[in-house]
Amino acid sequence: MAVAAATPGARIGSRCSSLAGMNVLIATAGVLPPDPVAAIIARLVDPRDQVCVVTVLEIPRSFLNEIRSEEWRPLTERNPGLDEEEDAVIARYVEERGKRLTDPVIAALHNRDIEAKPLHLEGEDKAAAIIAAAEEIDAGLVVLGATRHIFAESAWESISARVMADTRRPVLVVPGHVPSDEEPEAVE
Repeated sequence: MAVAAATPGARIGSRCSSLAGMNVLIATAGVLPPDPVAAIIARLVDPRDQVCVVTVLEIPRSFLNEIRSEEWRPLTERNPGLDEEEDAVIARYVEERGKRLTDPVIAALHNRDIEAKPLHLEGEDKAAAIIAAAEEIDAGLVVLGATRHIFAESAWESISARVMADTRRPVLVVPGHVPSDEEPEAVE
């Protein structure tokens, strides 16, 4: 499944929105547990709904510097402009990295007969990109992962916490894997 990498300001609504049902945006950075998320989503959506799995990637400065350096040469003989080639390289990088992050969630949803579309975005401010995508598709629900204890002070510096605080959309936070030394005690 080919996905064009979107840059901030690009129109994504046509790829991830439903006119008939609810739009669900699932944001992942690769740590969202696919099977529990798919189980929850299966209980919440119906066939009219549209599910979009999004990841936001920040392009490493070293990668951009290498593209812009004088030693870097395009594979083609002609050079129509570094900006076009730079954009194409960045889009390919975002698509390849994004696919690795969204595919596990999409596969888990597919195993439950839920169709989901991937969306790979590029941006420095991941929380702002997730919020903008949720607004653009008119998301009825934004699903995020919590990789830190929600009551720990450091959790409020996370991307998920920023999305929760700044979005006007309903948010569902799914806990990531609980380390074994913090496993909850079994209730008998």
